Amino acid sequence: MKIRSFIKGSGIGFVLFLGVCSCQMNKKSEKVSDRVSVVPAKSKYFEYSKEKDIIVSGHRGGRLPGLPENSLELLQFVTDSMSVIFEIDPRLTKDSIIVLHHDAKLDRTTTGTGNLSAYTFQELQADVRLEDYEGNPTNLKVPRLKDVMAWAKGKTVLNLDKKDVPPAMIVSLIKEMDAQDYMMVTVHNADQAKYYYKHLPGVMQSVFIRNSEEYESFASSGVPWHNIIAYVGRTIDEENAEIIEKLHVHGVSCMVSYAPTHDKLGDKEERKKAYQKELLSTNPDIIESDLPLEIRSVLQAKK
Repeated sequence: MKIRSFIKGSGIGFVLFLGVCSCQMNKKSEKVSDRVSVVPAKSKYFEYSKEKDIIVSGHRGGRLPGLPENSLELLQFVTDSMSVIFEIDPRLTKDSIIVLHHDAKLDRTTTGTGNLSAYTFQELQADVRLEDYEGNPTNLKVPRLKDVMAWAKGKTVLNLDKKDVPPAMIVSLIKEMDAQDYMMVTVHNADQAKYYYKHLPGVMQSVFIRNSEEYESFASSGVPWHNIIAYVGRTIDEENAEIIEKLHVHGVSCMVSYAPTHDKLGDKEERKKAYQKELLSTNPDIIESDLPLEIRSVLQAKK
């Protein structure tokens, strides 16, 4: 198995690197291949084909010592190490600045306490520092989504999870940044899908389609199948296999998430065995994980 590579080329749309750049923790990178081909549209990159490689999505960016989730520095490190897209979490400050932070409260992942929405952006920058997944304080700050979007152009695709930011504000910022080409939005139902398609027809959507009810609801929404990927659950099994087959007929790539399952195993070797077993039995199109670098290693070993 190989990992799909995504990058936006200057003036020619999207470029697909058929090789993968590998990087060790010391950030010394090795170019594997110079072969490239032009991808005419982002929807083509995400379009399902059994011949295509697995896409890896870093959940909240990822999880590494010293590099907190939803930090720009983590996103930078992971993209230096592999081809990847990211699921990230936009939230609003007291003064309506969109920043990245998963929880409504600051306590778990920062040196601050209480609701993030009780802080202005300047207060966050002055008084709050991010902590890594082990609870170690860092010198890193809660980033603005606008800054992360500016960084991401030409490097990756950002999938914005649904938190407390009104959809109209998301639409406005994506238009302001002229970022439709490299943004994706997570939607939980057909009404949300229709809203984003109406206002941002060029933006891909990550749609919850885990069962027949959600499938039929989206099918009647009027949003084109080529505008979406489908989140189908934690794994592929007999409960969702029929839905996935239908989605594949429409050219829709299906995503599973290892974040709530295999990623939580405490031992790296134990996780590796779980990933290998899962991949052999299910072969998903897109894998969302807290540990994209570990997924990368397993996929490279299977090439």
